[in-house]
Amino acid sequence: MVRLTKIYTRSGDAGRTRLGDMSETDKHDLRVDAYGDVDEANSAIGLARSALGTAHTLDRVLSTIQNDLFDVGADLCVPESDQPREWEPLRVKADQVDALETHIDRLNADLEPLNSFILPAGSEASARLHLARTVCRRAERKVSALLASGAEVNSEVLRYLNRLSDLLFVMARTANENGKADVLWVPGGQRR
Repeated sequence: MVRLTKIYTRSGDAGRTRLGDMSETDKHDLRVDAYGDVDEANSAIGLARSALGTAHTLDRVLSTIQNDLFDVGADLCVPESDQPREWEPLRVKADQVDALETHIDRLNADLEPLNSFILPAGSEASARLHLARTVCRRAERKVSALLASGAEVNSEVLRYLNRLSDLLFVMARTANENGKADVLWVPGGQRR
C-alpha cells in the first residue's frame, strides 16, 4: 500500500522528477508526459462519473478503469529493464485488456447502428466520456511515441489505452440513450 505523508518535496522545483525506479529525468521527458496524459484521462473519467451518478450502470466499470489507469501510470513510471530488481514492478496484464473488450462487446450489442460519424455531444455525461476518450487517445499517441523512441515499455500499456478509448466511445453512445440521442455529423452541413 502506498503511504503519502508529505505532499511537497521541492525536488521538482528545478524541472526534474524521479521515476518509479528512483532514476531522475526531466519533467518534460516523453515518459513523464505519457503518464501525465494517463492521469489526465483518469481525471476526465472522474468528471464523467460525476455526471453519470453512482447509480448508473457504467459507474462500476468506470471505477475499475480508474484503478486500472493507476496501474498504467505505475507501469509507465518504471521503465522495463533486464536488470534484476529487489521488487517486482506493477505491470498491466493482457486480462485487463480482455476485460475492456468484453465490456465493449456487451455495450455495443445494445447500441443503435451507426450510419454517420457522431459529434462529441448529447448528454453531459456523453460529452464528458468523449472528452475522456480524446485524452486517452492522446495518451496512446504519447506511449506510441515513447515506444518509437526506443524506450522499453510494456506492450500491454499501448493495447490497454487503445481498447479503453474504444470503450469510452461506446460508453459515450450508451450515455446518449444507447445511441438514440447521438448527434450525427452532417458533412458540409454548415456551408452556405
